[in-house]
Amino acid sequence: MAVRVTVLIAFFGLLYSALIFKLYDLQVNESAKHQAKAFSTLEQSLKPVRGNIFFTDKAGNAIPAAINKDYPSIYAIPKDVKDDQREGVAELLANVSGKTLADIETILNKKNDPYELIVKRATDDQVNKVKSADLGGADIGYNSARFYPLGTLSAQLLGFVSADDKVGAAYGTELYYQKELGGKVGTSDGDRITSKTQDGKDINLTIDLNIQQESENILSGLMKQYKAESGTVIVEDPKTGKILAMASNPNFNPNNYSDSKVATFLNPAVQAVYEPGSIFKLITMSSALDAGAVTPSTTYNDTGSIKLNGKTIKNWDLKAHGLTSMTGVIDQSLNTGAVFVERALGNDSFYAYVTKFGFKEKTGIDLPGEVIGSLRPMETNKKDINFATASFGQGISMTPIALLRAVSSIANHGVMMKPYINAAESPQTLGRTISEEASRQIVQMMVSSVVKNQIANIDGYNVAGKTGTAQVPDFVHGGYSDQVINTYIGFVPAYNPKFIILVKLDKPEGAPLAGQTVVPAFRNLAQFIINYYNIPPDNVSN
Repeated sequence: MAVRVTVLIAFFGLLYSALIFKLYDLQVNESAKHQAKAFSTLEQSLKPVRGNIFFTDKAGNAIPAAINKDYPSIYAIPKDVKDDQREGVAELLANVSGKTLADIETILNKKNDPYELIVKRATDDQVNKVKSADLGGADIGYNSARFYPLGTLSAQLLGFVSADDKVGAAYGTELYYQKELGGKVGTSDGDRITSKTQDGKDINLTIDLNIQQESENILSGLMKQYKAESGTVIVEDPKTGKILAMASNPNFNPNNYSDSKVATFLNPAVQAVYEPGSIFKLITMSSALDAGAVTPSTTYNDTGSIKLNGKTIKNWDLKAHGLTSMTGVIDQSLNTGAVFVERALGNDSFYAYVTKFGFKEKTGIDLPGEVIGSLRPMETNKKDINFATASFGQGISMTPIALLRAVSSIANHGVMMKPYINAAESPQTLGRTISEEASRQIVQMMVSSVVKNQIANIDGYNVAGKTGTAQVPDFVHGGYSDQVINTYIGFVPAYNPKFIILVKLDKPEGAPLAGQTVVPAFRNLAQFIINYYNIPPDNVSN
């Protein structure tokens, strides 16, 4: 009997000891892990929830373009690493993170450290390796990070948020609206929160998802067909300045921005300048119409060339067209005709109008890094030849958005609007560039050009448009190279436009004319938008 009692006492003693050990393990050995999770939780609680960015559609539905997503993270708990497992933990974390073994060992040597973030956005493979290893001192947590559900769509316009908190928002809308989207970080003293976190605000953009997708599809096809270096498409409501689409190619995936070249992060619609070529004849002609220097029926004798300051300017087709009206100048895109118009207007007046069209200033669009083009030849060397070449878009430069804003004012009966992408903004009038009558006249001339050249025609609609094929400057040898930039700007319906489109193609293979490349692309996109908005015909005769 005494032996049985002794055995029972020993059994319960062992059971009690095991219980005590388990409690110790939970309360002491596990405390580091719990503390690490607490640190992780506190860290996350101090970070504001970033506001979302939405596109829209014609029905006003909000489509997520930039949102927050929970990603698994891998962290170390140096305080919880056992001596006999230290080498294994170090090798594991070095393997899954790509950090050097020495760097990991330095982290693990912080013996009282309860939390060290190793991988912020862990892949499934990385997570599985940590879980299967089941080593104390390495664990999985979760943190919120930026996610772009549309992938490459509108990447330059959206920009991205760096995975490195020290960098933060980088490029595009994310950067421009950082203050609104980012909110305010909270503060803490130890484990006590001293100031509350303020979450960021959502932003709805004017970008229509369906028009954006179609713009990018058309641009991508155009790039492949002509093996072009790059391209840009912008779609705007000229009456308000709302940007409906802004596409650039090549692009990148903001979810994996580190895989792309930094140059692709820039938005060429607002951050790159170029010589516009013959599209600028619209600015020259509308200015002269407004000033009364010419009328649509004014004529001149085109000999095929004109000589100024010892230099000869020729038409793009190297032909003489004889007696030609101003409408004919636009129809046939004659360089000599543009020079005739500029000289009728006068150098000073021409420069004043170019300034009035906004080419000496930024458009003010709510995107970061906007640059201004150059009118330098007309400003530093006031020879007639520099004003003459500027009249047909050579020797001067501008951004696509600046060119679009100027031509949009022609479409909008002479009233210039500020372009914008934040749907919460209100349309802003920037002033008048030309009179309503001058606008009507130049639009008629543009419609005539489309009808005559046929390529941009759309059955049932008056289309106003103009091509531009500009040679690319040779900055090494001087002059111009054999490469070209093709641009087309057009709006529909011509006399009451619902949209305006700019299509730009950089360095297509074989240097084809704009009529072969960007004009068909414009027509296809315009037809899509007409169908999408169900815009009624305005010309049943064609």
